[in-house]
Amino acid sequence: MQEFINTLFNGLSLSSIILLTSIGLAITFGVMRIINMAHGEFVMIGAYMTYVMQQIFNAFVPEAFGDFYYIAAIPFAFFVTFILGAILEKLVISRLYGREIDSLLATWGISLILQQAARSIFGAQGVNVNAPSFLSGGLTINGCTFSYNRLFIMALVLFCLFIVWFIMYRSSFGCQMRAVMQNRPMAQCMGINSRRVDQMTFSIGSGLAGVAGCSLALLGSIDSAVGQNYIVNSFMSVVLGGVGRLTGTVLGSTAIGSASIFAENYTSATIAKAIVLFIVILFLQKRPQGLFTIRSRSLDE
Repeated sequence: MQEFINTLFNGLSLSSIILLTSIGLAITFGVMRIINMAHGEFVMIGAYMTYVMQQIFNAFVPEAFGDFYYIAAIPFAFFVTFILGAILEKLVISRLYGREIDSLLATWGISLILQQAARSIFGAQGVNVNAPSFLSGGLTINGCTFSYNRLFIMALVLFCLFIVWFIMYRSSFGCQMRAVMQNRPMAQCMGINSRRVDQMTFSIGSGLAGVAGCSLALLGSIDSAVGQNYIVNSFMSVVLGGVGRLTGTVLGSTAIGSASIFAENYTSATIAKAIVLFIVILFLQKRPQGLFTIRSRSLDE
């Protein structure tokens, strides 16, 4: 029983990280129909920004306040990746709307550039982030240990999920975003600036990837390929849940994360990935639109 609970906790922890990485992809592809192959590199940038903030605190902040570097790193990583996302959308993505293959190739090339830039700046070897003291250790209940850093990541994911839900369903900008997602020509006819919606959507999605990088920094070494370890599962979560659907992304991430951990517990990491991919392929053969789909007149025609 203890082994099952620990495995379930690890599955939920992995699902949380996949979800945090997937949210940005879901809203970006849902609104803009852009497959951003550089999304994993924004996760990497967020992780490196956590390391940079740690170095800044070590150099300029009294040791008594050193643990607060991580709290400061979360908005810092979001801000940096938000700005970079806005620049990328302005210079590259905006010129490739309606050209899915071209946008895929362009963002893949940008991902290679960002990886090489990270290696040039931080070195080929990984760097480490020291978890703050308040996230060290874990909570033990009936012989099962739940680490504080993973519990914190789950809480952070829930907070980000609430913010995204509030933006999408309780704000005027979210109403415009959903209108563009469902029927772009009609939204433009109603006076919605779809160009502005696209830029803000891509920037927010990039910022969320930076926050995901912050969470990964607590779990291990950071290198130029840290985002690539999660991006495939994130893409599968978006497709499995239904493109542009927040609820579907949550369920898709939970299913893939939990299935990966349970399969890996009884086989190996490589076989587990193959099993999860096989299950996703079988599901999409029966329901290619995913768990949920957006209803609109343009889709019903």
